[in-house]
Amino acid sequence: MRAGMSERTFSRSFHKETGTTPAHFVETARIERAKMLLETSNWPLARVAEHSGFGSLHALHRVFRKRLGITPAFYRDCFSAK
Repeated sequence: MRAGMSERTFSRSFHKETGTTPAHFVETARIERAKMLLETSNWPLARVAEHSGFGSLHALHRVFRKRLGITPAFYRDCFSAK
């Protein structure tokens, strides 16, 4: 209760102010971080997943496929500075 409200009230207030759920907001932030790392580093995908806040490489793959329709490796191939 750090925000001084219940989880449900916080979620409703967050959605009202941002137009998205807290979970979707966090997932979007993690995707943006992963995309930046894929574009600018040659780190292994597992390291990108770790530094982006994903719990595992599997989670990174799952979210990329769900939200972007491509794999992290394909994203890197298309958008990295090389």
